[in-house]
Amino acid sequence: MSTEAITVLGAGSWGTALAIRLATNHNPVCLWGHEPGFMQTLATERQNRQFLPDFEFPDNLSIEPELAAAIGYSNDLLFVVPSHAFREVLIRAKPFFGDKTRIAWATKGLETGSGKFMQEVLEDEAGDEYPAAVLSGPTFAREVAAGLPTALTVASTNPPFANALAARLHGDVMRVYTSDDVIGVQLGGSVKNVLAIASGITDGLNLGANSRAALITRGLAEIIRLGDAMGARRETLMGLAGVGDLILTCTDDQSRNRRLGLALGQGQSLELALQEIGQVVEGVNTAREVMQLARQYRVELPIAEQVYRVLHENLPPAAAVHNLMAREIRSETGN
Repeated sequence: MSTEAITVLGAGSWGTALAIRLATNHNPVCLWGHEPGFMQTLATERQNRQFLPDFEFPDNLSIEPELAAAIGYSNDLLFVVPSHAFREVLIRAKPFFGDKTRIAWATKGLETGSGKFMQEVLEDEAGDEYPAAVLSGPTFAREVAAGLPTALTVASTNPPFANALAARLHGDVMRVYTSDDVIGVQLGGSVKNVLAIASGITDGLNLGANSRAALITRGLAEIIRLGDAMGARRETLMGLAGVGDLILTCTDDQSRNRRLGLALGQGQSLELALQEIGQVVEGVNTAREVMQLARQYRVELPIAEQVYRVLHENLPPAAAVHNLMAREIRSETGN
């Protein structure tokens, strides 16, 4: 276990949970969010009532509304902002980076419009001079904050940084593994959100446990197929950041993506469902970017395609299910 300082950028549910866990592990932690008034409320109330209520902040978790001060707090930065905001926050933060800055992110998804992984966005804006790492795996914010047993993966091509970040998180209730497959860890954490929407749709339509199990299994096949084309390792996608995260988000209603699918399957409109969830649902934009990757790498992703059509082409969920079931017979190990 490490006791080094770290800055968490992003005060939503996941950023707050990671800040709490890091602080509980005796690391001095600074938490920053983009709304100064909201951060002042966190500092006063010593908990995040809006996104992660009922969890008091440890004494060594400090709240900082100023970005420059937050970055100056530590050499190590953990970005936990939505994928659509990652580039913007990175651009704002870059002027305050130092020679010893190291950058990690727990953002899951692809950049809207470009379809890029966060690693590629980082390289666009800051080059490759800073050690970088991605954190992913089957994790719900509330369970991490509550100290329930959890396992996740830290991936980096810089082993000292991967090990340092893992040491900060690793403890009695969190098991952390390291990897150098940055592409695979990012891919698993992105595509699973699209498939969780599909899983929610099947349950919203009351199609039964058989359908859910088949969808998860064939969804994993889609992740692996795309991963093969992009250079990810299959063992990564069969691990925590792949099948582990997929199972979690497809089967538990703590997942916003699954809850969105449930609402759509029950006949609710996309706009109303998103409004009721009240937080970013990464799979909505990711569905579009995943299909862009499918075209780029010439990979067939039938489940992801139907989710895209439901979300962005107003295809009725029942019609999407029919389209999948009507596909021609083929080998299970093929497409």
